[in-house]
Amino acid sequence: MITYNDLYDTLRRERYSEQLQPIPKNLVKEVAAYLKDKKEIANKESDDFSETVLKTKKQFENSIAIFKELMLRRKKKILELAFVAAETGISKRDFENMLAIEKEVFDEIMKSLEKGDKKIAELLKESGGEEQISKNKMIVFSKDAEEFLDLEGNTLGPFKKGDVANFAEEIANILIVDKKAEAIEGD
Repeated sequence: MITYNDLYDTLRRERYSEQLQPIPKNLVKEVAAYLKDKKEIANKESDDFSETVLKTKKQFENSIAIFKELMLRRKKKILELAFVAAETGISKRDFENMLAIEKEVFDEIMKSLEKGDKKIAELLKESGGEEQISKNKMIVFSKDAEEFLDLEGNTLGPFKKGDVANFAEEIANILIVDKKAEAIEGD
């Protein structure tokens, strides 16, 4: 069971680190149970002004604020990771520190960014501005991978298991066939 101090320490670690911090996978359920317990104690009618009840009410209010700030900071970091991944094609850190719901959000953000890029490419193509923007594919590495060359001869890597990258479809497919990576489903 999570405590007020655990929740505060989790926020403190998140606040003072640029990277997404590892948190228990069941944190949201634990916080929900903790808040339910505190609310029940705080809402007791008898002894409304006892020191324990007042302290519990304050902890309940503070816990809600701490949890909201924690989630807000994590959302901001996930947005930053998605932006970096969309622009560079590579997201090498923090993917393993995401909660399942955060991974879903990250994937949806990436899909939206890719969809926007496709629309821009179509508009450019229609106006004759650019021939074609190459199609990319999001992957997550299932094994460590040494440095390798892309289609233009640029060096990519090395990558660790769990790293996420957005590569040209041809490169992504090679890594998938070699069982070094798995596709992150899109569209």
